[in-house]
Amino acid sequence: MISVSEARQLIQANTSLLEPISTPLYEANGRVMAEDLESTTDVPPFDQSAMDGYAFNYADFNANTSLAIMGEIAAGVFPQHKLLPQTAFRIYTGAQVPKGCDTIVMQEKVRVKEGHIYIEDSQLKVGANIRLKGSQTKKGELVLKAGTRISPGIAGFMAGLGVSQVMTFRVPRVGIINTGKELSSPGLALLPGKIYESNSYSLNAALRELHIKPAFMVCVDDDEAQTTKLIQEHLSHCDVMLLSGGVSVGDHDYVEQSLKNCGVEKIFHKVKQKPGKPLYFGRKGKRLFFGLPGNPAAVLTCYYEYVMPSLLQLMGIPVNTRSKILLPLRKAYSKKPGLTHFLKGKIHGHEVEVLPAQESYLMNSFAAADCIIQLEEEKNEFERGSLVEVHPLFQPLLIQK
Repeated sequence: MISVSEARQLIQANTSLLEPISTPLYEANGRVMAEDLESTTDVPPFDQSAMDGYAFNYADFNANTSLAIMGEIAAGVFPQHKLLPQTAFRIYTGAQVPKGCDTIVMQEKVRVKEGHIYIEDSQLKVGANIRLKGSQTKKGELVLKAGTRISPGIAGFMAGLGVSQVMTFRVPRVGIINTGKELSSPGLALLPGKIYESNSYSLNAALRELHIKPAFMVCVDDDEAQTTKLIQEHLSHCDVMLLSGGVSVGDHDYVEQSLKNCGVEKIFHKVKQKPGKPLYFGRKGKRLFFGLPGNPAAVLTCYYEYVMPSLLQLMGIPVNTRSKILLPLRKAYSKKPGLTHFLKGKIHGHEVEVLPAQESYLMNSFAAADCIIQLEEEKNEFERGSLVEVHPLFQPLLIQK
């Protein structure tokens, strides 16, 4: 049995970055860029009007002088005429500023009479209300680095540069196998001796937080031959396989042997932690296999503490991206030494509460939790106000430079 830190190190050492692929920008949200991006255009690509108004040469501006209106320039129209002295163009937001114009006065600051404008803006300065060519981005400028995770803001920024495809690290294909003869699907009548299967639902929801849609979700009885056959059939359909239940040492726990039957190399089995002590991790080539406990709270705990960091690493997101903070305990807590404890918690301002119902089969505490509290392996007494490591849940997982 190994420590939590050893388990994390082994998972990290055995997780390889997935290959880059060309991804449509519409589908790239949440993915990580595999190469630097240089702008191929100036943004704006021309001097652009920042508002509806009138464009003119500031040297012609005189409070007592009118300017003749030559015509109008709408957005998306290339101006054909050069500005003449003592004249102005009616111009609209986003339109290209014609040659000879260096200032725009907003329409609310103008009086129009008989085809002329009279500017009534004593605060007007040369260059006002013009977005200069390249004022956001210049052609050839390095704008985004490899390793950047694409957010909605970044997607919009890239689209504004004319980007429609982006090289990203591939999202891992993740499959879920639930083991247990006692499992019944939600929505069906519950027969004697059966319980509703919930692990695939929590894992599916957790994966979708990372923009990962499970490649498959299947159930199998506690049977070595059936489990082996199911693993073998789905090997080629995933980069990561999550198996819940059947991973302990009972007479009906067949996951470890079934994985061995399929040629999976065991990296470790059992971690000094609670919940989730029977956690299994193995690999076959670059494919990764996590044998998770059957109890639903233990499954989700092991996912957040071990599986999720591995998935992030596969996609090119540094394993230290996930936020970890130190907060004081709201109430004292005691545990036996020898195991790291992962507790469902609730953050209240600048302190954290250990929720009730911490047993690994109970999910009501996870339904209320917004964090996981990690308590050190050898320590047994934690006084009120003691600083503890807290792992917030449901946080945006963005690259931090």
